[in-house]
Amino acid sequence: MTRSDAIVVPELYVGYPGVAFGGYVAGALAQRLDVRTARVDFRGPAPVGVALPVAETVEGGVRLGEAERPLAAAHPAELSLDVPAAPSWEEAADASERFRSDPPSGVVDCFGCGLRAPDRGLRVHCAPVPEPGLVAAAWVPSPVFADRDGRLPAGLVWGVLDCPGNWAGRFLGTQRPGAVTASLTGSVLRPVVTGEPHVVFAWLLAESGRKHTMGVALITAEGELCAVSEALWIDPRPVPM
Repeated sequence: MTRSDAIVVPELYVGYPGVAFGGYVAGALAQRLDVRTARVDFRGPAPVGVALPVAETVEGGVRLGEAERPLAAAHPAELSLDVPAAPSWEEAADASERFRSDPPSGVVDCFGCGLRAPDRGLRVHCAPVPEPGLVAAAWVPSPVFADRDGRLPAGLVWGVLDCPGNWAGRFLGTQRPGAVTASLTGSVLRPVVTGEPHVVFAWLLAESGRKHTMGVALITAEGELCAVSEALWIDPRPVPM
């Protein structure tokens, strides 16, 4: 038997227009597993503002959506990732400023990386840094999203682990605009304090056709590792001529 309930993704938390932000969906499901590391597989776009059923599965995971056509599924996982040396705060800040002053093609009004006000999005704006093979962002989580202890909820930390993979694929690889997250495996290692400076950086792990695999890390300005992820992004299908 499985236990079921539902979640409603607030309209603020969109990725592409009308579609729930994948990082938020992943975090909402991962939190229900009560494990350090989880993998979330996305199988279809989740709408916002609608009650979506969530059910435990017999395999020890959870799924989002109806059993016949699930939108996403999460299960406990392991993650072994070699994290490269991080760029400095100054290098990451310069990258974020370049992203905002000259936005790359394909930027949408995304909760994670859109050009939003600080009280309406995470504003993780990644661009290449001098270290070869890295994109990075200087990031200060807004207290607007804090819990009562001043920390960013773990579900939103997952959101920070999503978009940087997209920009690593775009800037460092062959990923096309309009790609979507197919899977996200993440570990939240320590609390993220709002109002404090952090650095987010991402790198390319592998590419094969329409598939692109990236690593993402979140650290404090002092270099303490807060969270890591590995993400698979898939390009949109070519439009027939």
